[in-house]
Amino acid sequence: MTLDRERPLADRRIALTRPEPGALGPALAELGAEVVHVALLEIGPPSDGGAALRRALARLGSFDWLVVTSINGARAVGADAATTGGVRLAAVGPATAAALAALAGRPVDLIAQVPRVEGLLAEFPTGPSRVLVAQADRAGAELVEGLVARGHEVEAVTAYATVSRQPPAEELAALDGVDAVVFASGSAAEAWVALRGPATPAVVVAVGPMTERAARRAGLIVTHVADSPGPAGVGAALTAALRG
Repeated sequence: MTLDRERPLADRRIALTRPEPGALGPALAELGAEVVHVALLEIGPPSDGGAALRRALARLGSFDWLVVTSINGARAVGADAATTGGVRLAAVGPATAAALAALAGRPVDLIAQVPRVEGLLAEFPTGPSRVLVAQADRAGAELVEGLVARGHEVEAVTAYATVSRQPPAEELAALDGVDAVVFASGSAAEAWVALRGPATPAVVVAVGPMTERAARRAGLIVTHVADSPGPAGVGAALTAALRG
């Protein structure tokens, strides 16, 4: 296959499995890919209907920092951040920061240059301070434990729930014959195994090492890990994997 330098993913079918394709879908299409979006997860309210989140946000002014790790987390807390000017804002990655800033009506104070939990921890100032972390129900303990290790008093609250989705048969059939699949979370990898078993296309890209580890635990073979979870990093990983 001759490589088109402007459209290196031409004639390749790439499966995206997260709830929304976001900026990644159009970015891969610009690289020539046929994007097959089949959401394996859905975003919903926490199991308590958001009661714990509301209680925490009612005390938002007592915290020094509000930390979010995803666009969905930003959506859950952005309006409260807009009315609580004293709390500083931190986000994992520019896309999450942009969503939070738009809702809060002010800039985000700390945006991890490496848009992963470990990147945020590396840049977060040492304590002591009071930190509220708004995260998914399936979030790991790495962020909270890392902040505590840096001397902070941390309260973690579930901002939203990630639940498995049962796609209709025609959506699942669209996954047959894709050249690659991208997993943006361990939950998506687990949902893939529940629906399709461990069989995957030849190229499996995880957006980061935490997702890679979770996918491997679920029984999948991860062939490539993107240097960053944004469109540029994922696009580069797919281009390198499918170039031949």
